[in-house]
Amino acid sequence: MSPVNLPQELKEYVAKLKKQSSTIPPAILVVSAFTVGAGTALGCSRIYVRYFKRIQNSDWLTPEVFQRKRWIKGFVTSVGDADNFRLYHTPGIGWRWPLKFRRVPTEKKDLKNQTIHIRVAGADAPEAAHFGRESQPYAEESLVWLSSRVLGQTVHCQLISRDQYSRTVANVVIKRTFLPGSTNLALEMIRAGCATVYEQSGAEYGKWGKEEYLKAESDAKSARRGMWKGGARGETPAEYKRRYAQGEAEETRDKVAQSTVEGPISLFFRRLKLW
Repeated sequence: MSPVNLPQELKEYVAKLKKQSSTIPPAILVVSAFTVGAGTALGCSRIYVRYFKRIQNSDWLTPEVFQRKRWIKGFVTSVGDADNFRLYHTPGIGWRWPLKFRRVPTEKKDLKNQTIHIRVAGADAPEAAHFGRESQPYAEESLVWLSSRVLGQTVHCQLISRDQYSRTVANVVIKRTFLPGSTNLALEMIRAGCATVYEQSGAEYGKWGKEEYLKAESDAKSARRGMWKGGARGETPAEYKRRYAQGEAEETRDKVAQSTVEGPISLFFRRLKLW
């Protein structure tokens, strides 16, 4: 094979580079190589953490994640109430064909402590029966609607905060299958009459804004969809929770007042009688 004939100017440039590199002290070359290597390693590490490292559960979420309102992608493994679900984080590649070399567990035991409990931001669905409370009208239908919409699907979540029940509050969007763009899950729920606008402390509406949410609720009421099919005067989830919270507070006050009136001696004999 004949040697490659380089242009004269290129030959002179290569020779110049060789001459300059031979004059650089070895210590500087070592430091430069170490710096480049460390920078490359740090960059690769950040790329791995940002795009490929899996967040196993809510305990892995740091304050920085919420501060940056980071977006993550995941697979919905189960639906709890009508406004929350469990998400198995699926970062990077390898989850779909033709490059499928990672898998989402299907067994309940394999999913234990491996999912993030997501609360859909901006939406407040009818309350199901729990803690001895009766369920709200249309609670079951709202749960069925959410399950059919997201269960077994891939969704994108913008992580916002952690609520009082240790759930991760997130803006949730679903990518369109054949068209560009995505749809906001909370707005879909509200438009379908499966939820009201969440307006309590710490409410988040993302880039869509509260007005868009209120408009969706108004449209659902006008069309009498879902929970509004009997009219717009039904008890909202927020009113339902306030009613039960007020009742529990009054019950607690009555117990405290009763124990104060009876006094310690009367209370002692009353307990003795019951014993």
